[in-house]
Amino acid sequence: MISTSARLLKLVSLLSARPAWTAGELADRMAVTPRTVRRDIARLRDLGYGVESDAGPWGGYRLSPGTRLPPLSLDDEEALAVTVGLREAAFSGVLGGGEAALSALLKLRQVLPRRVAERLNAMDGAFVHTAWPAEQQVAAAVLLDLATACRHAERVRLSYRDRLGRATRRDVDPYRLVRAGRRWYLVAVDVAKGEWRTFRADRVEKAVGTGRPVALGGDLPDPAALVGRIRTPVGYPLCATVRLAVPLDEALRLVPSSVGTHREDGPDATVVEIGGTDADGMARYLLGLATPLRVLAPDGVRAAVVRRARELVDMNENVSDATVVQDERADDPAV
Repeated sequence: MISTSARLLKLVSLLSARPAWTAGELADRMAVTPRTVRRDIARLRDLGYGVESDAGPWGGYRLSPGTRLPPLSLDDEEALAVTVGLREAAFSGVLGGGEAALSALLKLRQVLPRRVAERLNAMDGAFVHTAWPAEQQVAAAVLLDLATACRHAERVRLSYRDRLGRATRRDVDPYRLVRAGRRWYLVAVDVAKGEWRTFRADRVEKAVGTGRPVALGGDLPDPAALVGRIRTPVGYPLCATVRLAVPLDEALRLVPSSVGTHREDGPDATVVEIGGTDADGMARYLLGLATPLRVLAPDGVRAAVVRRARELVDMNENVSDATVVQDERADDPAV
């Protein structure tokens, strides 16, 4: 005879497989009595599963929304699909910060059967994630290691490259992972310096747990605010001030707050400060906004925008002239 917990899992699996079952059908499939089925249905309801029943000879049981999220029973294909979906949600930020998706992914990967985990690892090796220009891609394994350290409150040793590309070793007490823009940041206490720091996850080459528990006391910082301070335009080698001819809400849609800082300039315009690495890259970004704008400063970015805009005009004018000449030749019977 199988245990009660195993029997309940099998019952959930059967109820999920089709819209409705009679008590007799469930009893036959589970090799128990109809009385045991009714008792197990009552246990499922106590666990939070919504199980409805219809009276009469043709009545039966079916799953419906419950009062709280109960344990789920997934087959291999479903578990793999959910895991891949959660990973993509965490990396893309489609659900906002991505923290909830990453937390759910971490919980699920810890309980995956080995056969499913091996298939997922094979898929990880086959997939290629294209990073945005001038941005590195964080490894999924590293991100999960950092999430595990935060969840278990365990000190970790980072193999880390600073912004100059130098390899370093850092012992940190992890607190939270924050997704800002297209990057993940680890908010942690740098043990050697005894201060709160932020570490870009894409610069972490390896994160190894030390086995030492972390007890963060005192006033804990706001992780999002801490990351926001280091992502302001002053942290970039170049800062451009641009006036967009759109209201503040539209400017925030075009240039997210994770990319620049905004202030209203009347009801129909917004001044935005945007950080970047070089004038040419900034010009490409600004032209890509496809909205009327004026570069207020610096002169180098303004000149780069004018140069690229003129290049586009020249290229299109040349194409237009060449097309006219080609059409005239096609219409000339002497050609």
